[in-house]
Amino acid sequence: MFLIDDILLSPLKGLIWLGKKINEVVGKEASDEGLIKEKLMELQLRFELDEIREEEYNQQEKELLERLDAIRKAKEEVV
Repeated sequence: MFLIDDILLSPLKGLIWLGKKINEVVGKEASDEGLIKEKLMELQLRFELDEIREEEYNQQEKELLERLDAIRKAKEEVV
């Protein structure tokens, strides 16, 4: 009986495991300061190479700095 249950529920357990892994990766990526700093450097490089306009640069930089600030505040609250 347990073997049949395991066989029948294995696709569902696989989906649950996959959902947890995706949630874990998204959470880790959303709270990674290094990734935000890397994006800031990439943005600056694109601006210096004239791939983006100044308005677009300023807007994206502001968003990234806000995310970086939010991550730092969240880390301070944990400590």
